[in-house]
Amino acid sequence: MSTLFTPRNSGPHAVLPWLGRFLMPYRWRVIAAMLFLLIGSLAWLALGQGVRLLVDQGFVAGNSARLNSIVLLILLITSISAAAVFCRFYLMTWLGERVSADIRNHVYRHMLLLSPAFYSETRTGEVISRFTADTTVLQTVVGSSFSMALRSAVTAVGGLLMMAFTSLKMTGLVLVAVPLVLVPIFILGRRVRHMARASQDRLADIGAHVDESLHEIHTVQAYGHEALDQQHFASKIEQVMMAAKQRIFYRALLIGVVMLLSISAVTLVGWVGALDVLQERITAGELTAFLFYAVVVAGSVATISEVIGEIQRAAGATERLIEL
Repeated sequence: MSTLFTPRNSGPHAVLPWLGRFLMPYRWRVIAAMLFLLIGSLAWLALGQGVRLLVDQGFVAGNSARLNSIVLLILLITSISAAAVFCRFYLMTWLGERVSADIRNHVYRHMLLLSPAFYSETRTGEVISRFTADTTVLQTVVGSSFSMALRSAVTAVGGLLMMAFTSLKMTGLVLVAVPLVLVPIFILGRRVRHMARASQDRLADIGAHVDESLHEIHTVQAYGHEALDQQHFASKIEQVMMAAKQRIFYRALLIGVVMLLSISAVTLVGWVGALDVLQERITAGELTAFLFYAVVVAGSVATISEVIGEIQRAAGATERLIEL
């Protein structure tokens, strides 16, 4: 890689401010998306209380009239949640498309102003890879992964608060398990980011090789260089696969470890809660609601662990664009 690609201020600390420049013109849409995200998360959390009422005042009490009204309430909450999800998904997906288009315009305008010396020392294929592949990664993250991570974070925090409202004892057990889940996220997440950056770099090497060989195809064919070029290309493909295998391994390890620890914690808490129900310390409805929130929190943490890999990949792609 050319030294012209050496970053001056393209570390992780520079990624968010750089992206913020492109989100700022659409701040009201961002605010609206965050508002709908909050509404959807709160409605989803309200379902836990609906389940508690359904068990205690419907099934256990044997009151069919009350059961019917609670079911209607749950359907209303579900409808609100679905409407909020629709609005949030539409706005965030639109933002992903719009921001990626603005970034492409900005980068292309900057590329036209670069000196001829830059292009004489830098492979055109690598520049094209950064212009196309990296902006596509950003489009996916801004339009989907970022909102999923934020929604999961809000749901996880809200779920923990509702769990504490239901049973401080069982919530304490969950909080003991939380650090065990967060540690692999931070350790493996950083590793995933480095692997994602390496994978993007190897992919850029392929684009550069194809660009060079096709631009000089007459020379390649004139000197009978096809077989050797094919060997070089196959070697670069294997390098991409090796980088991708490492990235996939750490992402899979991250997801698997988080899911194992999360489900194990939920099972342990459920066992303790069942003992409390038998001793009449809490009601069956409260235990059901608590398990509902525990599953919501565990699912949110698992989603965050999965999305972090995509966000780290986008951070690597953004650094590459900042360098350009």
